[in-house]
Amino acid sequence: MIKQAIIPLAGLGTRLLPLTSVFPKELLPINGKPGIEYILDECIEAGIKEIIFIISKKKNMIKNYFNNDIFFKTIIKKKKDKRISNEYKKILKYKKMIKFVYQNNPLGTGDALLKTKKLIKDNYFLMLLPDDLIIKKNCSKAMISIHKKYKSSVMASMNVDKKTVSRWGIFNVKKKINKHNFIIKDVVEKPSQKDAPSNKAVIGRYILPKIIFKKLLKQKSGKDGEIHITDTIQLLIKNDLKFIGHNFAGKYLDCGTMNGYIKSSLEIAKI
Repeated sequence: MIKQAIIPLAGLGTRLLPLTSVFPKELLPINGKPGIEYILDECIEAGIKEIIFIISKKKNMIKNYFNNDIFFKTIIKKKKDKRISNEYKKILKYKKMIKFVYQNNPLGTGDALLKTKKLIKDNYFLMLLPDDLIIKKNCSKAMISIHKKYKSSVMASMNVDKKTVSRWGIFNVKKKINKHNFIIKDVVEKPSQKDAPSNKAVIGRYILPKIIFKKLLKQKSGKDGEIHITDTIQLLIKNDLKFIGHNFAGKYLDCGTMNGYIKSSLEIAKI
């Protein structure tokens, strides 16, 4: 059973400037609730027991958000406000589950993942990218069920406009399992429109094998001088490890851009 999740949070958030010049994007409110809490709730509902946050020194505000006990206790003592008490109880629940590691130089998702190597206990773990919200259906829960059935790694998939394939990791399908799942033949990081093997994109949910850390230790930098987890996954596929692509049932929201952030608040407000 998958009990641990990793959430990389050390990114600079440049697409949401100027807001992120002073405030971590993951704490920006989406319909009155910090974006990171939607990801945490998804993990809890999926049965995750421990969550590892990868932050940088510039993002210590995230750590402070979950460790502001004196502030809450003082306010609760003065105000006797039930809403504030409930919010504090919720944060305490999150706090018990969270561990922090640091990635102070933004060298890619693969480098970030390596920072968690000593904390991962089981053969497989979940990784979620916080810019990608999936609402209405719990994508992580569905992926864990697929993992249990097929005993393999799983990645969330969505069809994207062919004009935008250079933004994503793109799959080449080896074999269709059923309507919602397929075996992955290849995955390419941000290909050109001409070179893209399909329009099936990796969305920010992964169930990964612990063996990936051995490969990451030897991984060379890829595009933009960063260590891309997509390159490592491709190497594992070539070494005959099975990866399943899962066409998730929920609604995808991109919270990593200003337009996407605004639209996400409007969409969630409708629920």
